[in-house]
Amino acid sequence: NNAIKTSKYTILNFLPLNLFEQFQRLANAYFLVLLILQLIPQISSLAWYTTVVPLVVVLSITGVKDAIDDLKRHQSDNQVNNCSVLLLADGRVKEDKWMNVQVGDIIKLKNDQAVPADLLLLSSSEPYSLTYIETADLDGETNLKVKQAITSTSDLEDNLELLSVFDGEVKCDPPNNKLDKFTGILTYKRKSYPLDHDKLLLRGCIIRNTDWCFGLAYVYICVCVCVCVYIIERGVQLRQVNQVYLDLGGKAFHGDSQGQFFFNIYFLVVGGYSIFILFLCGNSFYINWDRNMFYQPKNTPAQARTTTLNEELGQVKYLFSDKTGTLTQNIMIFNKCSINGKVYGTYEELRESLPEKGKDNFKKLAGPAFPFNDKTLVEAVKKGDYRVHLFFLSLSLCHTVMSQEKVEGELVYQAQSPDEGALVTAARNLGFVFRSRTSETITVVEMGKTRVYQLLAILDFNNVRKRMSVIVRTPENRVILFCKGADTIICELLHRSCVALNKVTMEHLDDFASEGLRTLMVAYRELDDKFFQTWRKKHNEACLSVKDREIKLSTVYEEIEKDLMLLGATGIEDKLQDGVPETIITLNKARIKIWVLTGDKQETAVNIAYSCNVFEDEMDEVFVIEGKDSDTILQELRRARGRMKPESLLESDPINIYLKRKSKRSFTMPEEVPSGDYGLIISGYSLAYALEGNLELELLRTASMCKGVICCRMTPFQKAQVVELVKRYKKVVTLAIGDGANDVSMIKAAHIGVGISGQEGMQAMLNSDFAFSQFRYLQRLLLVHGRWSYNRMCKFLSFFFYKNFVFTLVHFWYAFFNGFSAQAVYDTWFITCYNLIYTSLPVLGLSLFDQDVNETWSLHFPELYIPGQHNLYFNKKEFVKCLLHGIYSSFVLFFVPMGTIYNSARSDGKDISDIQTFCLLVQTSLIWVVTVQIALQTTYWTMISHFVIWGSLGFYFCILFFLYSDGLCLMFPTIFQFLGVARNTMNQSQLWLGLILSVILCIIPAFGYQFLQPLIWPLSVDKVLDTIHYGKIPPPQVQVRTKVKHPGLRRSAYAFSHKQGFGALITSGKTTKAKKNSFPLKK
Repeated sequence: NNAIKTSKYTILNFLPLNLFEQFQRLANAYFLVLLILQLIPQISSLAWYTTVVPLVVVLSITGVKDAIDDLKRHQSDNQVNNCSVLLLADGRVKEDKWMNVQVGDIIKLKNDQAVPADLLLLSSSEPYSLTYIETADLDGETNLKVKQAITSTSDLEDNLELLSVFDGEVKCDPPNNKLDKFTGILTYKRKSYPLDHDKLLLRGCIIRNTDWCFGLAYVYICVCVCVCVYIIERGVQLRQVNQVYLDLGGKAFHGDSQGQFFFNIYFLVVGGYSIFILFLCGNSFYINWDRNMFYQPKNTPAQARTTTLNEELGQVKYLFSDKTGTLTQNIMIFNKCSINGKVYGTYEELRESLPEKGKDNFKKLAGPAFPFNDKTLVEAVKKGDYRVHLFFLSLSLCHTVMSQEKVEGELVYQAQSPDEGALVTAARNLGFVFRSRTSETITVVEMGKTRVYQLLAILDFNNVRKRMSVIVRTPENRVILFCKGADTIICELLHRSCVALNKVTMEHLDDFASEGLRTLMVAYRELDDKFFQTWRKKHNEACLSVKDREIKLSTVYEEIEKDLMLLGATGIEDKLQDGVPETIITLNKARIKIWVLTGDKQETAVNIAYSCNVFEDEMDEVFVIEGKDSDTILQELRRARGRMKPESLLESDPINIYLKRKSKRSFTMPEEVPSGDYGLIISGYSLAYALEGNLELELLRTASMCKGVICCRMTPFQKAQVVELVKRYKKVVTLAIGDGANDVSMIKAAHIGVGISGQEGMQAMLNSDFAFSQFRYLQRLLLVHGRWSYNRMCKFLSFFFYKNFVFTLVHFWYAFFNGFSAQAVYDTWFITCYNLIYTSLPVLGLSLFDQDVNETWSLHFPELYIPGQHNLYFNKKEFVKCLLHGIYSSFVLFFVPMGTIYNSARSDGKDISDIQTFCLLVQTSLIWVVTVQIALQTTYWTMISHFVIWGSLGFYFCILFFLYSDGLCLMFPTIFQFLGVARNTMNQSQLWLGLILSVILCIIPAFGYQFLQPLIWPLSVDKVLDTIHYGKIPPPQVQVRTKVKHPGLRRSAYAFSHKQGFGALITSGKTTKAKKNSFPLKK
């Protein structure tokens, strides 16, 4: 069937399967073995329940968490599987569910519906059975693609009787992961027809601009080749803790006191493991509950889709970002234009709304919303300015947009790129409405009057030409060529009489580009009819040529695209998401390096880089790597590195020496400081060479010295390669953020993947670790939640290791007095409850609620984030400090109580120098020491903090008197053996004085270190923290620097689709077959 399944468990198999998976973790499996060994009294000095209780707690908490996660997957699966679909059965169309679709079923799809399974297109409502689809959920591209049924099945149309008896047989390749390749054969009516990917509708596509279509579910359905990904949770800290379990656990198999020593460590670790899981879940919930990351327009909260990466959010050094839909909204807006040397849309002018739809005659077909509001331009249109009219006539004719008019007067445009859609929409709202087209005509409503232009030729766009043209014959029998394209290209094609106008227009383009607008120039040429007929013969010959057709066509195009008359230029805003420039400035202050990896054109990517402050006009230099071979690219990279750091090219450079001596596989590239601020631009073509062999280190070394890096024209695989390159040689935490399916490989390659639920489908979000709706939320995710989680994790680990070192190392000193007999110094119930009950709440409170500064200061002082990038708060050095402090504290906690009760007597003369009194004094002193120690580490005190810290201390005494009560000891004398010890010990003053002395001696080193460390060994952020805690200065406001215009800094782009346009399809006539519901044109 067609059902998808991403869940793992059912009600029947959950318990056995989940336990099987949990015991595959060596830590849990080791405990199971220990439990079995503890059932043999001859080889164990501890009771079996000391292992069972913490193990059951850990398994229960993990099982509940896994059950909740799998329940969410079940809900997601059910939502998809129960979507409705129209199936053809018994000569009629009936409604069914997606999961019931089977091979051979014929499915009816309507406009804007999702394709439920891989289908072979049979027929559609469009001429020649064309079907327009959007593949955003598959490849992240929002432009339309065209599919066409084979001729033999397109005649079936929507005849249910013919479709019901369709008996074709499909043979095809086995399932694969290639979206653009398919080979198959359809056998129908004893004839065979070849099939390719242009005949298929893949699952996840959306039907657009097509009333209905029918498709045949073929063999791929049974293996469910669909877009469903099960996310495997990752976590460096979790892996590190598991490794600690294994390293310590391996030594507990010894039966001597050393084995007892390591067993105690290992035993305590599993008690802390449950707290660790709660800590991870709790900090994930904070992200889900953050109202400041809730996007109201889409009613979308932030999602922490994993619980194991929160602390790594506080250690990110490299940020890899997509551009379209991530930094921008993927919504193109007609922002400015220059017509005949005059700029329209300037901010200095008073903007007024355009006339409402229907008030003016020429506004009857205007769109419902158009943000370009310039009164002077509206007046120029109304007055009939010839150049202005010709400019917008060019925009309404020179394009490959498809028009749809289901309801008379309500036009819907389908464009291959949002840029073209914005230009045609601008012309529409200013009185030049593109209404419809055929293969031979274009119908435009000009200022309320319908005019039909004869379409003579479309000179389509490609990446080499960087322009497109149309040749039309006007109703007055004039032949005109309209052209639009990149300014760098159009300037070379202008008539010499346009020199002055060109100079003024180029200045306007400089202004447009400095604001990050996507620019193009618009020109025209009136053609002599005789010259055009001669050219048309050449054009037909080039179209019919078999050899070098593209080259011949390009030559013919150049013959007519010259001596153009300049009309003006347009500036289209690829609108940035709110807060993107401010966010990037903040992340730069946090020393996070930002690389933009995009499949977009270089000009467009650079525009956006300057707009959102990845690049700055004040940079010393921006290097462009555009070599076509390895040697050229190597020279360009070294030249750039020589400008940034000349000494890095010398043979005496430490990195160069190291690379000559050792293999690069084990090489970790250090951070190098350049002589200024630099940027780097590299295209996907050059990147293909740069990622090979020895060039990858040259690329990484050069790029990592730059403040910002732009990689354009990249494939999804290249995005993942760049991320893997940094991970392999930098040993830093990387984060990738994107919004489309083409970003999935990059997101999964990085340590942390962030998905944005935007315009390009849900695939990035489904494959991410964290998801939200706006790029600006990234600064809260990193600087607030990430930094807090990292700080809390470091405190958790420091305190966790300290309290367990103290607990365990007491046995080391005790071994010298018990003959190394492996006898425990504590009561067995104290061992069981130490991590699970007595010290769990304080460390849980610390790891969930502690914060050194609040969220406002965290955002206004991004430099507070820097220690996490270098892992300064918990590393090998800090671990050794914990160990040394634990050794010292265990020494105090053993010998001070021993000295206190040695040869001591009660006030009534009875001796108290017994083992049970000593055990009680040691464990009570231990609880006091670790409680006071965690109080010293707490920087954010709340009622909850006081309750969990001091309340846990009081809870210890309550449980102590309960476990040592007469009733329990008399009822279960073999289990509870400390009869009356608590009552007889706690009323002795010398024991309380010994306890106080132990606490004071243990906290003196910690207190002294906290006082002296900022004075003698200050960190880079200590001054900032002092300013916040003591200075109380008002937080500074983040200001976005104003762009400074530099001559020659023009960054132009051309507003076209990335691929070959619809030109060939339009002129073929396949889109122009009369429709049943077409509306007559009103003149």
